[in-house]
Amino acid sequence: MAVRTARRVRTAILGAVLAGAVTATAFVAPASARQARPTTGAHPAGHGATQQAMDATAAGGVPGVIGVAEDGRGRWTGEAGVADTRTGRERQAQDTFRVGSLTKTFISTVLLQLEAEGKLGLDDSVDTWLPGLVRGNGNDGRAITVRQLLNHTSGIYDYTADADFQKLVFGPGFFQHRYDTWTPERLVRTALAHQPDFAPGTRWKYSNTNYILAGMVIQKVTGRSYAQEAERRILRPLNLRSTSFPGTDARMPKPSGRAYSTLGGSPDQVYDVTEFNPSVAGSAGEVVSNSLDLNRFYRALLGGKLLPPRQLAEMTTTVPSDEIPHSSYGLGLMKLTLSCGTEVWGHTGGIHGSSSEAVVTKDAGHALAFNFNGDWTGDPLTITEAEFCGTK
Repeated sequence: MAVRTARRVRTAILGAVLAGAVTATAFVAPASARQARPTTGAHPAGHGATQQAMDATAAGGVPGVIGVAEDGRGRWTGEAGVADTRTGRERQAQDTFRVGSLTKTFISTVLLQLEAEGKLGLDDSVDTWLPGLVRGNGNDGRAITVRQLLNHTSGIYDYTADADFQKLVFGPGFFQHRYDTWTPERLVRTALAHQPDFAPGTRWKYSNTNYILAGMVIQKVTGRSYAQEAERRILRPLNLRSTSFPGTDARMPKPSGRAYSTLGGSPDQVYDVTEFNPSVAGSAGEVVSNSLDLNRFYRALLGGKLLPPRQLAEMTTTVPSDEIPHSSYGLGLMKLTLSCGTEVWGHTGGIHGSSSEAVVTKDAGHALAFNFNGDWTGDPLTITEAEFCGTK
């Protein structure tokens, strides 16, 4: 989402919409919804409102916006601003970008496929697959299930909220440490240095640590990395040629624009943060993709092409996500009710210099994926509202 507006990324790093500074950039951040008046709205005709929202976002300070919408009338591409502030190159529909916490939907899909094959159970304890790993400071993997990892009810502390980690990764230490490799074990140790936020299953709180552990479970169950499994099970079957798990490769594939951040400082000082080692996000947020591939993935997922009906029902069974108005969270998938009453499913993602969102209606008939190449300003919800509700 990850899933909150660009001004709240601090609480849900790696997930979705950013909040004041990349110091909390989430590999997802749930996109938070503004207070809305649910009404029964008709499907907006055309994409004029969406283009206006993109133009306003760029005028408001985001360097560039690119997005692709697909519905029964065909495919539409909208863009505003630039992909590279040095050259003034405009955004391109084929540009790849770091999607942050949208990675979580890929990871959850792999685990649900494994569950459908009888290779693990959603109610298996974490300790069943990662014995002894989650221990100390009140943490106990014997009391946490795979399901609770996937729907963020485990209570495990979010490693990206650790103060020392934030200084190294999202703040002043970025340029010194941008090429460092972070192992999953190290990221988990960072989280386990803290007490859990609550007892497993008693509340909801977004934690990137959950999906680092989920990636480790995939490795233990299959003997292959989460990236290899996702490529074999999702990327190749859907022909997602612009989607990749870069691992420790700091470079961006071409074509792509640049990514910009204030690194938690003044918006008057913006840095190019395009290159960095994405192992810092790992299975919580390392994926690179583009809008076309993201639409294809989420439409295939909600359309029943990746999971059997029972597993898709599990994924779309949600729990209240109190931090995010008008939303609830399933297994790596978020449901958001918009101001016009339309429900969309997907995820948001925030990571250094990038804020992304991909959503689709439950019938997979209308999809939207887009990216901001800046992480300190802009509200992705305005784009989503414009596309699905015609809100200008």
